[in-house]
Amino acid sequence: MASSLDHNQLPNIHGGATAAPPPTPSSQTNHLSTSAAADALSRLLHRLPPNLSLPTRPSPSVRSPPTIPFSESPNPDLLDRLLSAASELGFFQLSDHTISSHLALSAESEFAALFDLPAEKKESLFPKSWPLGYKSDGDEESDGIGESFCLDSRLRLSDSAEISLHYLEELVLEMERLGLKIVEFLFRAIGFENPIGEDRTGFRSLIWISEGCRSTEPAMVGGFYPYIIGLQYQSKNQRCSLLGDSGWVAAAAAADSVMVSIGDIAQVWSNGKLKKVRGRPVATTGCVANTNGTISLSLLITLPVDTQVSPLLLPTNQNAYVEEDDDDEAKEKAVFHSFSFEEYAWRVYHDPCFLLKDPLHRYRI
Repeated sequence: MASSLDHNQLPNIHGGATAAPPPTPSSQTNHLSTSAAADALSRLLHRLPPNLSLPTRPSPSVRSPPTIPFSESPNPDLLDRLLSAASELGFFQLSDHTISSHLALSAESEFAALFDLPAEKKESLFPKSWPLGYKSDGDEESDGIGESFCLDSRLRLSDSAEISLHYLEELVLEMERLGLKIVEFLFRAIGFENPIGEDRTGFRSLIWISEGCRSTEPAMVGGFYPYIIGLQYQSKNQRCSLLGDSGWVAAAAAADSVMVSIGDIAQVWSNGKLKKVRGRPVATTGCVANTNGTISLSLLITLPVDTQVSPLLLPTNQNAYVEEDDDDEAKEKAVFHSFSFEEYAWRVYHDPCFLLKDPLHRYRI
């Protein structure tokens, strides 16, 4: 798929570059500017009676996510616990995984040093190629929410003499391997074969490195990109903010665990059986201006841009044999329409209103 209306280039893992699609009509809608909205709110407040108190926005509830001991063997207990957490909450944390704390801390030192580079060096080492590259406070899309880097795991990360990211490369490989296992186990628990495929060529993974939040809506940090599942290694006990369809949640993550969030693509593939998190979990320290020491690395298991996204449907009677060419009546009813991943990714990445409304709403049947 290609479009001649935008000069940004989409990375293409099969070689060459794919032109980014034009914004859909929804992304061209003119929204009230922040300044205009503030003026309108100020006029409204001046007209209210002096003794009228307005409700305050509730703080996100804090909870400890379910902790699931991971095993390379998909035993029934593991599958049940993964499916229960993914369908009830949309996130959980793994213990007993194979990622060593030494590797994670060494990689953390490497990617934390990226933020100390001069701005021009960051831009030259990580040029923008949507959604990849370096993004700063001064960028039009950043909304003053800090700096971030988005990297493709299939590109070499340490070709430059100015930086060394060898530990980061190794960490990404370990997280990617773990993430693919989780996808396989989750969908096996639902009753499907691995949707990524046995050769594992039908996926792409992105690394998102971002500063801690500077707003009350940290899931906006670094942009929003669709994914199947997201993984984030927790090097210490800390809170992570997540946005689910029912609102904000502050998850108390344990040190040396891996926080796993279910993405929008997994929700579509599961035909609505799994809950999702909008954006990525982001480490928070009260959202103060000084975010030193609060840098998040997330690995997103996502899709190639030329993928068509459709629900995976089970037979209505799972004990009955269903021929490949049987009528759709023999399967459960889809709750989502199929859609182009490329167009969807472009739209939600550039639409800040995904925090206010479910980005999958338009595809629901």
